[in-house]
Amino acid sequence: MISSFYDLKNKDVISISDGVKLGEVCDLEFDGDTAQITALILFGRLKFFGLLGRTPDIIIKWGDIQKIGRDTVLVHYTEQPQLRKKKSGMLDKFFS
Repeated sequence: MISSFYDLKNKDVISISDGVKLGEVCDLEFDGDTAQITALILFGRLKFFGLLGRTPDIIIKWGDIQKIGRDTVLVHYTEQPQLRKKKSGMLDKFFS
């Protein structure tokens, strides 16, 4: 099946490991030397209607794509755990 970027753009991307919708295809990454597509890029989700920015973009490597269908792209994606800093409270500043 031959597709163009126009065909891929805005298709839903679904993780086959847990069935979660990761987002929509927004951009492609390609190797300039070989002209091969290396990844799909999904823009991060908006935080508070975009006023607080957005979450980091999700990059799906081309090898992780399992199936490109008419409406969706099925991928094998496991989210990398992100470490969060503990928020310090006001009292922590006084007692440390």
